[in-house]
Amino acid sequence: MFSKGDSVSVLDEAINGIVISVKGNDVTIETEDGFMMTFLVNELLKVNGASNLMDSIKRINIDEITKEKEIPKPRSFVKERKDKGEGIVPEFDLHIEKLVKNKQGMSNYDILTLQADTAKRHIEFAIRNRIPKIVFIHGVGEGILKAELDFLLGRYDNIDFKEANYQKYGQGATEVFIKQNTK
Repeated sequence: MFSKGDSVSVLDEAINGIVISVKGNDVTIETEDGFMMTFLVNELLKVNGASNLMDSIKRINIDEITKEKEIPKPRSFVKERKDKGEGIVPEFDLHIEKLVKNKQGMSNYDILTLQADTAKRHIEFAIRNRIPKIVFIHGVGEGILKAELDFLLGRYDNIDFKEANYQKYGQGATEVFIKQNTK
């Protein structure tokens, strides 16, 4: 088990050394302080380049932890239930700051018209491309844009809409559901 030149550490004492000779169960070591001492084989631990027993134990623990991390964890076969239509939902922010670089010189009527036209373009695009759900972010404000958006959405037969998820958007968004015709 031990051979001449091995680094060893004594189990019950803070003594480290190098094996000088092995005779049966007796192992003679030279300690780090230069003393010659003899121990039984079961009182010693071979240390590979570590300066003492604690370093050896730390290295063993690190190796075990690394192996545990490499073992793939078993996959869970519990499927998460998702809401109907959940997935990537396009969101369109109708705030005027998001639509134009500079609103200077625009009247309130011009701003509202631009916002409504933008919403209409996105609705038409979603219908043409069979996108089942979109979200318009309109903000809270005085409710004028929301009222205009409700009026616009109400003109379509194949569209339902409601307030969007409060936790995600607050009160300033409308969720639009587009019913697809299956012909």
